[in-house]
Amino acid sequence: MSSDPPGNVLFVVMDTVRADHLTPYGYDRPTTPGLADFAAEATVFEEAVAPAPWTLPVHASLFTGLYPSQHGADQENPYLEGATTLAETLSAAGYDTACYSSNAWITPYTHLTDGFDDQDNFFEVMPGDLLSGPLARAWKTMNDNDRLRTLADKLVSLGNVAHEYFAGGEGADSKTPAVIDRTQEFVADSEDWFAFINLMDAHLPYHPPDEFAEELAPGVDSTAVCQNSKEYNSGARDIDDDEWADIRGLYDAEIAHIDAQLTRLFDWLKAEGEWEDTMVVVCADHGELHGEHDLYGHEFCLYDPLVNVPLMVKHPALDADRRTDTVELVDLYHTVLDALAVDGGEPAAPNETAVARDPTRSLLSADYRAFDGVADPDPGQRAAPGGDYGFVEYSRPVVELKQLEEKASAAGIDLPEDSRFYSRMRAARRPDAKYVRIDRIPDEAYRLDDDPGETTNLADDDAAEATNPTADDDAVRDTEAALTDFETHVGGAWTGAADTDVTDDAVADMDEEAQERLRDLGYLE
Repeated sequence: MSSDPPGNVLFVVMDTVRADHLTPYGYDRPTTPGLADFAAEATVFEEAVAPAPWTLPVHASLFTGLYPSQHGADQENPYLEGATTLAETLSAAGYDTACYSSNAWITPYTHLTDGFDDQDNFFEVMPGDLLSGPLARAWKTMNDNDRLRTLADKLVSLGNVAHEYFAGGEGADSKTPAVIDRTQEFVADSEDWFAFINLMDAHLPYHPPDEFAEELAPGVDSTAVCQNSKEYNSGARDIDDDEWADIRGLYDAEIAHIDAQLTRLFDWLKAEGEWEDTMVVVCADHGELHGEHDLYGHEFCLYDPLVNVPLMVKHPALDADRRTDTVELVDLYHTVLDALAVDGGEPAAPNETAVARDPTRSLLSADYRAFDGVADPDPGQRAAPGGDYGFVEYSRPVVELKQLEEKASAAGIDLPEDSRFYSRMRAARRPDAKYVRIDRIPDEAYRLDDDPGETTNLADDDAAEATNPTADDDAVRDTEAALTDFETHVGGAWTGAADTDVTDDAVADMDEEAQERLRDLGYLE
């Protein structure tokens, strides 16, 4: 690390933004000129791996340094519990901390905001300041009740559904300008600080501001295209090439709006004399599929557009350069601790897991990913002592499954139980190869160097031989072996398929008004 390191950290997550739609990653449309300028003074990582393909487990990993199966936060348990967060550690060390977001998963009721001195999720239906204290405790009691558990899972995601409701159509307002304004206010009032922001514009539905739509999606009516991924994934709705082009144009326009707002924040930090004293991290939590592999959104798979995410970091210890070595987003927890010279590892409450700073997981360290010398390695370090693999975990998305089933049922479609929709998945990935273990359908494996679109599944030996008859695929074999080791160290492979039933008996106990509210929001027919 630098002998005179920055005293502040700005951590930006561009929710649902895929790398190949950004100018610094070679995109041929002008979506992110501001990030292109930022990349000129940052390190651009081309092989960053997200620990999961959706928001809640990824952010829980960012805030704890733990893999998803270690921290346990997913749709079947929508709470981060038993782990001390990065914000708790930094607040205890004397840093001012803040979290601003319009993502309904990043709120007090999921405990992702634990430890932040200030937080706001800019959400109209269930504001963050109401989801704390007695109401948060009541919410947890509901979740811990076996009969109400599935209903609690559903209600946790009402935020994102309501985001779609309020963000849709004419008059839709992005919360990103308010997030940026609030971040500026926080920085202006702070000394040493850690600011975390999540920008939701590129998450469905896409209703970009007019100035960006006119440039990148001219003539596209955002209310006329498919904005519900479950309609397409269930088979209830088809999308032709022209409509996909319109959808991607709207998506690009949303990304351009994020870029403009980030540029406004960066310019302000420079004008206020904060830029040189601030480490800046810009990444995505996951990406998005727009018809690739016949899927829409970010559920039901671990393909690279979802899990090979953009990551750019500005810090004096890092060269303004591009890197092609494996990086895991889990490593950013340790990188922030390292940047602020905080050791961590002290539980905020009795019996909590608190991960101490590990130089082999800090991007700022000369020992980065030299895992073979770690005294008490975590599952990823044990499985990949050379540091060349990233690991991804995906538990069943029960809320999305409920919506998917309802869309299929309305269209008279039966979803097969042995399908990717009901599957849990784990993957090991290195720059040239990926292996995905799936519990209901055949495994998938790809040579990413020869087949970046992941079109030829090499998990079947016969397929591998047909594709490359002159040699066994050592890269695929080694990647599967690394995944097997990882599974062993996180408690075993997900080999037993989970129940397919995603309905709940608790709905029958609700009054008619509550049932009608769920019906309005798409959870009941």
